[in-house]
Amino acid sequence: MEKLSAIEILSKLVSFPTVSNTSNLKLVEWVENYLLGFGIESYRKYNADGDKAALFAHVGPMKEGGVVLSGHTDVVPVEGQNWISDPWVLDEREGKYFGRGSCDMKGFDALAIWAMVEANEKGVNRPLQIALSYDEEVGCLGAPPMIEEMLEKLPKASMVIVGEPSTMLAVTGHKGALGIKTHVIGKEVHSSILDRGVSAIMNASKLIQWANDENTANKLKEPSETARLFDPSYTTLHVGTIKGGTAHNITSKDCWFEMDVRVVSDESVEFWSKRYLEKAKEIEDEIKKISEEASIIVDMRSAVPGLRPEEGGEAESLVRQISGDNGDHYVSYGTEAGQFQEKGYSAVICGPGDIGVAHQPNEYIEKTQFEKGKNFMKNLIERLAS
Repeated sequence: MEKLSAIEILSKLVSFPTVSNTSNLKLVEWVENYLLGFGIESYRKYNADGDKAALFAHVGPMKEGGVVLSGHTDVVPVEGQNWISDPWVLDEREGKYFGRGSCDMKGFDALAIWAMVEANEKGVNRPLQIALSYDEEVGCLGAPPMIEEMLEKLPKASMVIVGEPSTMLAVTGHKGALGIKTHVIGKEVHSSILDRGVSAIMNASKLIQWANDENTANKLKEPSETARLFDPSYTTLHVGTIKGGTAHNITSKDCWFEMDVRVVSDESVEFWSKRYLEKAKEIEDEIKKISEEASIIVDMRSAVPGLRPEEGGEAESLVRQISGDNGDHYVSYGTEAGQFQEKGYSAVICGPGDIGVAHQPNEYIEKTQFEKGKNFMKNLIERLAS
């Protein structure tokens, strides 16, 4: 097997259009075969449909206490975006590598794959593992079953570095995320006798107003010590899409809307899920008094726990030692780090690239950032070998 450079691996990964609504199996197969070419066995964890899989592997002694390099394989769509170059071909220009996923987060994935081969050849006294998930971009859906499978198949590592783009700074906390899709079903009557019908839109608005009221209350209350780390320093509830109704003079039969809840990491997504379901049930009970046809269907599409800052965290300590970064960094977007932390791993976010260019047309990772990430991996391997 020909050993590829880190940038050659990135070029290969970008060539797979692994948008979240498509299969990632061709990419997984390539990574699996590449690692196997150097004697590294990989494991797959398929989704329920069998059209996607997570991949994880281990090098070094078969003992606990290693380090996991965690990334995701899926990317966001390119449709409707104005790309100067082919998004599925890595294009080097202006000191940057352009391509979908080059920043978020195939740049880190490439470095992690490169590091696995280097660590295997050099020999390490402390294990190194790689974990590549699917469906991160649609709610971090692929990581939990992958983590469970890792704990069954491999010695448990003590820490995980999640390589989301952080410009190689150590991010030690992020908000949790809850995605809710709600379908309010009403009863159609002429609007002149609306008291005999149920307007799905107007009752959906009660749930939306509840979200507005919660935002106001959350903003006014004194934030906890952990909440102060985030901007804004409270849990937020936001409705991004809504549709429903057929005419201005008919009480609407259907209304669909989607809500995004960003939860400060000392509050649980389960707490907010329960509160929302209770409010929906309260409104449903009211509308059923008018019509048994009326109902509210709630689909909790995703629930991602926050990453809590750790007192003396092992992952944070290691990353700071290698990177030299001693600043405090917290973000409001979600990652898979909280899911690893829930399973007993010390977790930190540190990866090359700027999250500000992720998901954008002409997404890129700066060459200097990629090299900084590569140097980080070299130093990590040295530490694991010593």
